[in-house]
Amino acid sequence: MKLKEAMTTRRSVRRFKADALNAGQVEELIEMAVTAPSASNKQPWRFFVTDDRSIIDRMAEEVQQAVDRIVQHVPSDYMEILQAYGSYFVRFQAAPVVIVAAYRELVVLSNLVDDELGQEDTRRIAEMEAHSGLASTAMAVQNLLLYAHSIELGASCMSGPLVAEDKIRSIMGIPESWRIAVLVPIGYPDEDPEPVGRKPTAAVTRWVRGE
Repeated sequence: MKLKEAMTTRRSVRRFKADALNAGQVEELIEMAVTAPSASNKQPWRFFVTDDRSIIDRMAEEVQQAVDRIVQHVPSDYMEILQAYGSYFVRFQAAPVVIVAAYRELVVLSNLVDDELGQEDTRRIAEMEAHSGLASTAMAVQNLLLYAHSIELGASCMSGPLVAEDKIRSIMGIPESWRIAVLVPIGYPDEDPEPVGRKPTAAVTRWVRGE
């Protein structure tokens, strides 16, 4: 499959067949993920993988409980809408494999500057380092999604489950020093989603030129 074809035909898959994946398939996906570029080539990512049904179910239960708590604190007119929306947050439960992509902040410049640097510059450095780790890991996840599609696997990128991030971290044994970026459920697709609309290129592009 050509890259352009993979990019234009990939869909977010949330329904999966029961067929299991083997460790070799998952490791190949991660091997392709980590070909992504990363800030200062620090490769600030880790991929925590489970195919244990009890672990996946426990994560889904914690996410659902978090959604249920949140729903109780929104205006009554929105409760039903949010409950339906929150159901998407647990769609990873049906997948035979769930990958939790985690990252660390890129800590380089903040270790070099002295204490006399202004508060605003210090804040911006901290934000840049945090964003660098997340952006690098997001690129690796996109690699994984595209490669999965190219070998006829289905997957999606989920940030919704992070409403229960601490519980997921505990269940998956992820150290506190790692932040969770997204969950990626993977398996053989049991659906063929229709393409969703995209904003026109002109609507999202801003050319900036001098006089």
